[in-house]
Amino acid sequence: MHRNTAVDPPPAEPFPAVPHATALTHALRAAERGYAVIPLTRSKHPAVRSPHRGHPESPPCRGACGRIGHGVHDATTDPLGIRRLFAAAPWATGYGIACGLPPYHLIGVDLDTKNGADALTALRFLAEEHGFPLPPTVTVRTPSGGRHLWYTGPPSPPVPNSVGRLAPGIDIRGAGGYLVGPGSLTARGRYELAPGAPRVPARAPHALLALLTPPPPHRDTPPSVPPQPASALVRFVRTSPQGQRNARLFWAACRAHEAGLHQELSARLIEAARRTGLSEQEARATLASAGRR
Repeated sequence: MHRNTAVDPPPAEPFPAVPHATALTHALRAAERGYAVIPLTRSKHPAVRSPHRGHPESPPCRGACGRIGHGVHDATTDPLGIRRLFAAAPWATGYGIACGLPPYHLIGVDLDTKNGADALTALRFLAEEHGFPLPPTVTVRTPSGGRHLWYTGPPSPPVPNSVGRLAPGIDIRGAGGYLVGPGSLTARGRYELAPGAPRVPARAPHALLALLTPPPPHRDTPPSVPPQPASALVRFVRTSPQGQRNARLFWAACRAHEAGLHQELSARLIEAARRTGLSEQEARATLASAGRR
């Protein structure tokens, strides 16, 4: 049985005007292409309430009880199961697509624009420094102006979720996470497929997977991100636009610590930050914060 894996843009008219029904229709279309889905609220949280609320399980139940309400662990491609989930949450206005599951083992790269983050520039910097391309892939536009890039990954090792670990504004949705599906309505607006972008997720480059996958246990070299050349870190700070100076300096300082270069690079990073307009006091405080992390 072969599925068409393309992600179709939402039709303009056939969907009903009711947000719940629209979200259900989009979710069923995604499931037809092999994407496991769950209903979401306007705040992008799983819509089905936990059957254990008020009586938390220890360890947490992930659906072994047989009831629904376990967040991304409820994700399914079964049409009847999807309708059951949406029927239990008539307030749902969107749907989530589970990451890390077969057949795609989907990986989401969430490029944020909040708080002055320049996530796309940071991603391009990482691609340049580690020598991997950024292949065109499914791209979903968020109401805040950000982007979700969809990639397929290998069955193992699983890619974990992370927030800002690669760079400020870059969040990763991997095993146990989910992406807001295109066509979902949230409190800030609707998620939409980017015009002209591919409708089939591209394979994640191997070098990108290396950055996303934690090292094996008991490894002698523990850095979570391969060390960047010193000159590249200094250049990354020196070219910081206003509104991103502290974030870029903090990220570069963290990478310098991981590479064992913090003593060698501290003065150069402070000087680079001063050229962007930060005071020496601000720069030193940011480096100290990175050192504590």
